[in-house]
Amino acid sequence: MTGTSPKIITIPANPELAKERSIQKQLRVAAYCRVSTDDEEQLTSYEAQQHYYTDKIMTNPNWTMAGIFADEGITGTSATKRPEFLKMIRKCRQKKIDLVLVKSISRFARNTVDCLNYIRTLRELGIAVIFEKENINTLESDSEMLITMMGAFAQAESESISQNVRWGKRQAMREGKTTIQYKHLYAYERGEDGTPKIIPEQAEVVRRIYDSFLAGYSMRMIKESLEQDGVQTVKGNTDWSISAIRNILKNEKYCGDVLQQKTYTSDCISRKQIRNTGQLPMYLVQNHHEGIVSRDTYNAVQAEMARRNAGRAPSQNKAPTGKSCYSAKYALTERLVCGECGTLYRRCAWTKRGKKRIVWRCASRVDYGTRYCKDSPTLDETPLQAAILAAINAAMSKKSVLVAQITEAMRMELTQGEAGAMSVLDIDKQIAELDQEFRGLFIKSRTDGGYLKYADEFKRITEDIAALKERRNTLLAQEQADSAANKRISDAVQILNSGSADITEWDERMIRQLVDTVKVLSADKILVYLRGGREVEQTIEKG
Repeated sequence: MTGTSPKIITIPANPELAKERSIQKQLRVAAYCRVSTDDEEQLTSYEAQQHYYTDKIMTNPNWTMAGIFADEGITGTSATKRPEFLKMIRKCRQKKIDLVLVKSISRFARNTVDCLNYIRTLRELGIAVIFEKENINTLESDSEMLITMMGAFAQAESESISQNVRWGKRQAMREGKTTIQYKHLYAYERGEDGTPKIIPEQAEVVRRIYDSFLAGYSMRMIKESLEQDGVQTVKGNTDWSISAIRNILKNEKYCGDVLQQKTYTSDCISRKQIRNTGQLPMYLVQNHHEGIVSRDTYNAVQAEMARRNAGRAPSQNKAPTGKSCYSAKYALTERLVCGECGTLYRRCAWTKRGKKRIVWRCASRVDYGTRYCKDSPTLDETPLQAAILAAINAAMSKKSVLVAQITEAMRMELTQGEAGAMSVLDIDKQIAELDQEFRGLFIKSRTDGGYLKYADEFKRITEDIAALKERRNTLLAQEQADSAANKRISDAVQILNSGSADITEWDERMIRQLVDTVKVLSADKILVYLRGGREVEQTIEKG
């Protein structure tokens, strides 16, 4: 303390600065509009929103137009799918907008997380968002709680709408109503009656693909064959992909059926498509339209595809059969079996003093030496093929007996089902009746004592439906297996009936159709198992 009293000096305001402060700067105001569908009523609303905000901003003397950002026919559950919305956010970050007008929170975002994230981002930039319907300004202190609640309600509304739409689609599937995407469907176009109509030129390509696959061709070989012949894809070019060929081979529409709900949407927010591997029921509509291939041919392809995939392994050493994948080039790759250890034989090329020699060796001997298989012989390819042809010719000499055996095998395949067993149609009818009973009971329970009063009835109906669905899946699998087996047997009979009495040339396709397995008994003896159950022991003549 100095003992003197403090002196206060007043510094007057600058009149010029006070005058500038009194002149209010115009706010750069933008508006965001969105409609979720392309319906005419929605488009009218969309245009009305644009006109409304243009008029509102331009007639306010304190505002200047910073842009009308409008997304048309786009969902509000994901910001990444709304280009105009993202453009508006970019301009906000560039400090080109001071205020954003939106009709309601549901127009801004139907995803609570997105809604809050973008509002907080704009708040940090000092930019307010005004929701007119809810009368909320995001810069006010209590706005976030209200926005969180309103955003959650908007998201819940979207989820409810999504569930209702999914329920409607699944109900239509149960009633046999189908929806087919023709844009990527090869060999079919929408007919005048709304059902698939065959495109003849492309249908021939589909039959070629199916026949080639059953003849033993790999998908890569089919691809190369189609490209070599200049066959056009569904997009009009000649570059075929293996996935396109696989889709044609696996698509049930080519035999006249439609399988629905192969995939489903995880939720209305992420909209991720998940492959249905049993999480939800699928609905198969048989004989929906004219097929390009027969159902037997289609089922035979599915069985052949499953058989080829069954032998797949990461490497040959880890493959239980001695092979890591299907080999389309040589029929014996999947038929020649070691009589000692049961492993498949593998084709090898030996070169000694410039001379090439093709032999077949046990895969176990090739990979592990004599550790697991000690005495399996190495067989030269030419004498081995001659011995197999000799075995087939020996069976062909008694063609009528062999054809009778194969026909009997076919008959056994056809009659292996239980007598008086229910058909798939009968099961579907019973499931529909139980479903109707469940709905009626549910309605009754809501007005008469509640769920617990009818718990036993609900449990009985649910268990009966589950048992019928399991039985239906078993029947469908059995029908497909029977159909595939019959197709292969009938092909073998056709080859036998059309073939000559003596086969002199090695044909990979013919071997696949006639020969089931060849077991190596010794260095000079094999046992050939023909389709239909006939066994022929044959001596290998050394060249």
